[in-house]
Amino acid sequence: MNTVTVSASKQYEIRIGSGLLSSLGSAIRSLAAPKTVCLVSESTVFPLYGEAAKKSLENAGFRVVSFVFPAGEESKNGATFLELLNFLAQNQLTRSDWIVALGGGVVGDLAGFAAATYLRGIPFVQVPTTLLAAVDSSVGGKTAIDLPAGKNLAGAFYQPSLVLCDTDVLSSLPEDVFRDGCAEVIKYAILYDAAMFSSLEQTELDFDREQIITRCVQLKRDVVIVDEFDTGARMKLNLGHTVGHGIEAKSQFSLSHGKAVAMGTAIVTRAAAAMGMCPEADCRRIVSLLQQFGLPVATEYSASDLFTYALSDKKRSGGSVNLILPHAIGDCAIVPTPVQQLESWIQAGL
Repeated sequence: MNTVTVSASKQYEIRIGSGLLSSLGSAIRSLAAPKTVCLVSESTVFPLYGEAAKKSLENAGFRVVSFVFPAGEESKNGATFLELLNFLAQNQLTRSDWIVALGGGVVGDLAGFAAATYLRGIPFVQVPTTLLAAVDSSVGGKTAIDLPAGKNLAGAFYQPSLVLCDTDVLSSLPEDVFRDGCAEVIKYAILYDAAMFSSLEQTELDFDREQIITRCVQLKRDVVIVDEFDTGARMKLNLGHTVGHGIEAKSQFSLSHGKAVAMGTAIVTRAAAAMGMCPEADCRRIVSLLQQFGLPVATEYSASDLFTYALSDKKRSGGSVNLILPHAIGDCAIVPTPVQQLESWIQAGL
């Protein structure tokens, strides 16, 4: 097992290793006396791991109530959020009780936002069950729900008290879902770690999961410590996301987050190369690595379509959007881009 400690507004551990789900109850017990835990999950994950999580919690002395919602991004909305808050109130959870988010990014975002707002804040634990959640969304305290106008437009920065990443649960992921998480792994390599990028070129999908997840978490930890509230350096973690969120929204979320981010990353990388900011050789390697992992690198949507959806992105500030553009593998820059130039940037990368 590897342990990464985050020292932000709250200090907490991220534990990464095999067989950790069975230690969930004892891990929380070491942080708090036995109370009630609301286990939040979704309809795909709960049948696989819900009973194991519940058993671990009950064996540690916790009373467990479970809130399970339909799987999918379309459930990460205001209606499900209010259902969860009402469920917490009906089950009389107090500020000394806990939420456990058992699932991927949708579960973590929704449960975390509920934890941040119910009774003005109760502690919660992230138990990511997808690669994407393990390397990215479970770490750093971003919680949110989607609004009809766009993705993640209502949320809060609220750090978990613990992240427990059991690498064994990743073995049950469909290969397509695992590849989605690889888009975020590749993102970290492009942003910060040319050596990891080269390693991924060699290993492809056969990378050491514990090692790579730990490295991604360490990189994110370092950024969160410097910029917890996403006003500076942390913005780089949005590589591929402005265009990617536009692709997701245009597809009415029929395209997964990982695939949309892969497309967005390829588009901004080709745009950076076209504008002379990124060497063509690095551009080719980035696009090629995404393809090696079976991820899409092009979209059928027009620059005009994506521009329209990008205007509602939360990273927009006044009349500009902060694009994250590669200068080279391992070196990216935050580039404030006037809104009126955004469509031409997207067009250059299509």
